[in-house]
Amino acid sequence: MSKQDYSGEPADILLVEDNPGDVRLTKEAFKDGSLANKLHVVGDGIEALDFLYQRADYADAPKPDIILLDLNLPRKNGDEVLAEIDSEPDLSRVPVLVLTSSEAEEDVVKSYDLNANAYLTKPVDPDVFTETVRTFEEFWLSVVRLPDCEK
Repeated sequence: MSKQDYSGEPADILLVEDNPGDVRLTKEAFKDGSLANKLHVVGDGIEALDFLYQRADYADAPKPDIILLDLNLPRKNGDEVLAEIDSEPDLSRVPVLVLTSSEAEEDVVKSYDLNANAYLTKPVDPDVFTETVRTFEEFWLSVVRLPDCEK
């Protein structure tokens, strides 16, 4: 069950993605989906941590219910962000789904070693990418019961 199922409120999803095309496709997939959720987008690892720690321009940012994290990011890469999330008790319960173009086995292993909750490879085909996001949304926000990360 999702936050939406328990409280009637949309889930807050943090998308950490520097590719404008992938951001656009993800927004479209969520817009066309059956659930109303709030998608927040940041373009690099430093911004992601500022959002999560509610620093600088993100002082009023909500604690996300789930994070979609690309690995290939400027300034601070996804592995570094994932390691910091994993080491911080207030953040480590927030599910992190790696959503990246990398199919390298070492990236998969490293992400799971850093306690990613899932590893999804971005499909090249835009229609398949949209379907992947919709499937993620349906499973992670309708079927899975997420922890209350405010506690």
